[in-house]
Amino acid sequence: MIKAIFFDIDGTLIASNGKALASTREAIKQAQANGVLCGIATGRGPVDLEKVIDYLSLDMFITYNGQYVYTKETLIYAKPFPKQTLEAIVEYADENYRQVMFGGETQVAGSLTIRLSQSPVMQRYLRYVPKKFPVGFLKKVLQRFSPNRNAKRYESLDILREPIYQCIMLSPESEREKLRSKLPQCDFKRSNAYSVDIVPKNGSKIKGIKEFLAYEGIAMEEAMAFGDHFNDVEMLEGVGIGVAMGNAQPITKASADFVTDTNDHDGIKKALIHFGIIAEDAQARD
Repeated sequence: MIKAIFFDIDGTLIASNGKALASTREAIKQAQANGVLCGIATGRGPVDLEKVIDYLSLDMFITYNGQYVYTKETLIYAKPFPKQTLEAIVEYADENYRQVMFGGETQVAGSLTIRLSQSPVMQRYLRYVPKKFPVGFLKKVLQRFSPNRNAKRYESLDILREPIYQCIMLSPESEREKLRSKLPQCDFKRSNAYSVDIVPKNGSKIKGIKEFLAYEGIAMEEAMAFGDHFNDVEMLEGVGIGVAMGNAQPITKASADFVTDTNDHDGIKKALIHFGIIAEDAQARD
């Protein structure tokens, strides 16, 4: 029996237009009415989250790729970077002119370029960028001609005086090994080809999910998760039922127990009906 369901946001919970489908809203409401807790598991932070998830009424929030877990009433788990690790990230970004954004409990700060790329509007446009777009070339251009090319650009940010749970760095996939070598106390989660989420070692969505489930006394096999990208693989493999969206990456589909329809074609509703979480006659209503 499924007691908790976790949804990735971009490409999963919301459709390509940046809104939740009416069928998704109704399916979640019925699941909650049936006693199932419904929430998100995302790389995004708490800042502006209600707007991003289209003001859906949810029960729990696994944010910053599992580093900050809470309900509307309670902070359940928080794991910020150790001071020395954060200093190493700042040093790497400053010395290599990398655009980076730092995520705290109530604010994010750093690269305006990355901040804008996280907006729902920009996420919609990025879906139409060709897969073979020269990401590495674009990164070099941004680094070379950035008006903020300053060796100490990030060192003096006020946000670095508070706990930081995740950093987002403009970096193509080709830099993966270099980042691992230079920042061994970090893990790296990627949900697109243009940037990488940096979290404390052993941090992940599934780690945050485990913390929430332990708090609620729910077993892993009683949890279900939906996702579409690389940073959802561990989550889909770790829960009782992992569902990949029809628009998911091939590796994400391979990690799932079930592949549903796309985020634009009632994928969440169809999967919940398939597994008997909601009734088949549940109709989407505006």
